[in-house]
Amino acid sequence: MHEIQNIVIVGGGTAGWLTAGVIAAKHQARRQHGFTVTLVESPNVPTIGVGEGTWPTLRSTLKKMGVSETELFRQCDASFKQGARFNRWTTGAPDDGYYHPLMLPQHFGQVNLAPHWLADEGSATFCDTVTPQGRICDEGLGPKTIATPEYDGHANYAYHLDAGKFSHFLQRHCCDTLGVRHVKADVTEVHLDESGDIATLDTEQGVSIAGDLFIDCTGFAALLIGGAMKVPFRSCTDILFCDTALAMQVPYDVPDAPIASHTISTAQSAGWIWDIGLPTRRGVGHVFSSSHISADAAEQELRDYIGPAARDLTARRLAIRAGHREQFWVRNCVAVGLAAGFLEPLEASAIVLIELSAKMIAEQMPACREVMDVVAHRFNDTAHYRWGRIIDFLKLHYALTKRTDTAFWRDNVRPESIPNRLARLMELWRFQPPWVHDEFDRAEEVFPSASYQYVLYGMGARTAVMPGSIDDDVALARRARHDNQVQTQRLVSSLPGHRDLIDKIKRHGLQSI
Repeated sequence: MHEIQNIVIVGGGTAGWLTAGVIAAKHQARRQHGFTVTLVESPNVPTIGVGEGTWPTLRSTLKKMGVSETELFRQCDASFKQGARFNRWTTGAPDDGYYHPLMLPQHFGQVNLAPHWLADEGSATFCDTVTPQGRICDEGLGPKTIATPEYDGHANYAYHLDAGKFSHFLQRHCCDTLGVRHVKADVTEVHLDESGDIATLDTEQGVSIAGDLFIDCTGFAALLIGGAMKVPFRSCTDILFCDTALAMQVPYDVPDAPIASHTISTAQSAGWIWDIGLPTRRGVGHVFSSSHISADAAEQELRDYIGPAARDLTARRLAIRAGHREQFWVRNCVAVGLAAGFLEPLEASAIVLIELSAKMIAEQMPACREVMDVVAHRFNDTAHYRWGRIIDFLKLHYALTKRTDTAFWRDNVRPESIPNRLARLMELWRFQPPWVHDEFDRAEEVFPSASYQYVLYGMGARTAVMPGSIDDDVALARRARHDNQVQTQRLVSSLPGHRDLIDKIKRHGLQSI
């Protein structure tokens, strides 16, 4: 039996250090029996460090790693994220907008409020009818108070953060607290044994590194999974057209300017602009299709969006290669992060995919090489499902548009650009609202059926409500809507301003759990 004891992660950044932290924290008790986690990081390759949006899963991930939420805010320029607002995606009009909040609809799982809202649609949006979070974001409030313990909240939340500072923060915690070995070296050659497994890595610094399981976090270079293991890349640019991003860091006009507690995504002529508020600046960028607009024209749209503050700023250009590997775990090599694939950051899926992959590796860590292929098969099946569902969900934002003002939006509704599974579901949703049984049956869905409801009905789609189909749930639905009104009033009147809350956390700290 070849026991799996030595885990080697190649590449740092958020992917590398988050993966190292999840695995090391899960297997702390094995350290005294020889279990090691080594992270090999090039001192000469900078991390991309643009993505600043996360999902609520990061709270439980960091908590399990023993990370202080207070220190996260103090050291990572972090703010709270309570969802995303999509502007001008449906019609392109100035007042066109809706929220995809992070809170589930009231009494979700007990009653599907979508058909009741559809049957009795009043002046309130679907979001405001079923959750208080849109109102909380409109008012610029935080999701908790200074008295709320770390990682708890009155409203569900994730984070916006400085990706560069976050990876350094994770590095310190992994090395100082979790016992991760950090090797600064450039990998020059990957040696395979006679079976095809990775045996050792040679480095430019003269250090040879052996391991039992190798995790590729080398970003777009995909040094192990693509280079050594020759796993092909599967493009999805026929579905998601955006292939370039321009990013800027925008200073606030005044130091105490309000901080949006949600991501703002504003549609443009051939893509969209993200706007993320951190305590010290905004991260603003334009994701676009180079087949539909020139880089110069896209940059002008970005500068027009930012206004006079963009005059002295330089845009950083990034290529987007939309798609993923045909296999993610091959023999004793598994890819995580950009090495596995990348999709436009419309719903902040990059970091949550890192988390889910790291968690699955840690929880299903093969005991020995003899069972690794079985674990790899299960990992690949789950990863393919997750990537497919994210591609579907991102495409939904485009497929529902009513915009016809440019070729980009017209091309996005062409039937041949819509995945078959999504097309089937969209046909189903003409007559049945999304619900937990609509193929959302995995234990860890990245986007539950509630997310599809928020996008569908936020973008003006409607589902026919059959006579008598909701009669049994009327009383429960009425109570859920009433409870939402009460909760909305209570939270809007009691939650602090977003910046004020962050300032208090930095000064006084949150109560640790």
